[in-house]
Formats: sequence, structure tokens, C-alpha cells
Amino acid sequence: MSDATLLAAFLAAVARGDRTALERLYRATAPQLFGLALGIVRRRDLAEEALQETFMAVWRHAGRFDADRGTALGWMARILRNECFDLMAKRGRDAPLDPEMAEALPDPAAGPEALAQGGEEALRLKRCLDQLEAQPRASLLLAYYQGLTFHQVAARLGVPLGTVKSWIRRSLVRLKGCLDT
Repeated sequence: MSDATLLAAFLAAVARGDRTALERLYRATAPQLFGLALGIVRRRDLAEEALQETFMAVWRHAGRFDADRGTALGWMARILRNECFDLMAKRGRDAPLDPEMAEALPDPAAGPEALAQGGEEALRLKRCLDQLEAQPRASLLLAYYQGLTFHQVAARLGVPLGTVKSWIRRSLVRLKGCLDT
């Protein structure tokens, strides 16, 4: 059973109210999600809070996960990303990253098999990203890899907010189509 299938099975069990499945899901994904949260909010306390809120949302809404629309980890990462943005809106984002905290982060390095598979997936994603036009690709990368809000992306690129939203929405659809082929 692949990791993605296992995580989807955990989510299905969580949707049925299985607390053990939630614990297993937490153990399997928390280090990655915490690293993602820390990269967005840049403060350990906010990252921990975002992670906690994410798992509370997962507990409440696990039944909404649709494996046909994406991976379990991707679904959870989207929830986490939204929680981070909500927290930043409430408390601010500009606090510097604590060096001690950065050293305490779990090692995200994967084993050789996972690296090989991840390398293939990364190449495939890069090929699909390269098929996008420059500005839509830039808006997508700013939003998902740098964690900027749509407003921040619009300001950075000097284009209207609606344009950024359209670019990102269309780019995600094109990426999904490309990755599904």
C-alpha cells in the first residue's frame, strides 16, 4: 500500500470517528505539515497553533476529502495553508525565524526509494509547470511555494487581484490535467 493510499485510508477512518486513525494520521504527516507551516508563518508558536487547528479541521471535515481530486496530504496541506493565513491575518507575519527553532525542525530528508520516486514526480511537475505561461506560473509559484496571499501576489506582480485569482485557478486546472496524463 502506498503512502498516499494509506493516508487516504486513515482519513476515511477519521471520517467514521476513529480516533486511532487520527493519531496515526498525525504521526505520519505532522512533521511535514509543521515544516510547511513554519515556512509560511515563520514563528514556532504560530506553526504549532496552525498545526493544531489543521488537525481539528481534519477531525471535523475528513468526510469531505475526495481522493479523486487530490492526495490526502495535499488536502491537509491546503487546510494548513489556510489556517496559517488566518493566523497571520490575526497576528502578523513579519517576525524573524528563530535560529534555534530552525535547528529543531525534523529532518525532511527521505530515504533513497522515496527520493527516487520524489525526483521523478518533481521532474514531471517541473515539465508541467514549464508548459504554463510566465506570469500565471509566477503567480502560482509565489502563492504555493512562497506562501504569499493572492493580494500579495497581485501587488508583487503589479496586476489586479482578479487576474491573479484567474491565473492561479486556470494554472491549477492545467497542472492537474498535465499530471493526470
